[in-house]
Amino acid sequence: MNNENVTTTGRLDERFTNEIVSTPEGKRVLSCIQCGTCTATCPVNKVSQRSPREIFLMIKNGMKQEVLSDLTPWVCASCYKCTVNCPAQIKITEVMYRLKRMSIQNNLTTKKTDANLFYSAFIGNVRKYGRSYEVGLMLKYMTFNHTMDLVKKMPLGMRMMMEGSMPLMPQKIKKLKEFNKIVNHALKMEVTKDFDSKN
Repeated sequence: MNNENVTTTGRLDERFTNEIVSTPEGKRVLSCIQCGTCTATCPVNKVSQRSPREIFLMIKNGMKQEVLSDLTPWVCASCYKCTVNCPAQIKITEVMYRLKRMSIQNNLTTKKTDANLFYSAFIGNVRKYGRSYEVGLMLKYMTFNHTMDLVKKMPLGMRMMMEGSMPLMPQKIKKLKEFNKIVNHALKMEVTKDFDSKN
């Protein structure tokens, strides 16, 4: 996709643009000067569906459907190189996190990755035990999504368990109920529309 195609599409959903810009991490998105610094510094740009620069141009044009179903936020390496080098001081990495959350909330996750399923399995795991339980996480995520990969990785998993690198049984943290109150509050903050406008 080139910039000309994006700009001629027109503003499709102004509310989407406003929703991004009204967040602490997205307030400088409209300051993007399309210099391409983010693209040049991104270590995973070659496997991204679009460059961060294109994503911001699409946000400006209100292209909610296209942005939230794009692969780019899901392959973000979270290295913050783009954020550090952005001359417009846009919190690019944080915007990518925001787009991932919004894609899940709007059921617009891309079919080119199932990272959203891993995210859901991880959150469920943490809520149940208060910490990550790798064996349970892999079984829950891979059994129905990557069955053959799970079978192939079993020897490695067994070796890690034998070496004590990965516990076979889960261990719950103390005061799990109190911990889950914090998690539940954080999850509510993700979906509460007026949260960002108050912070």
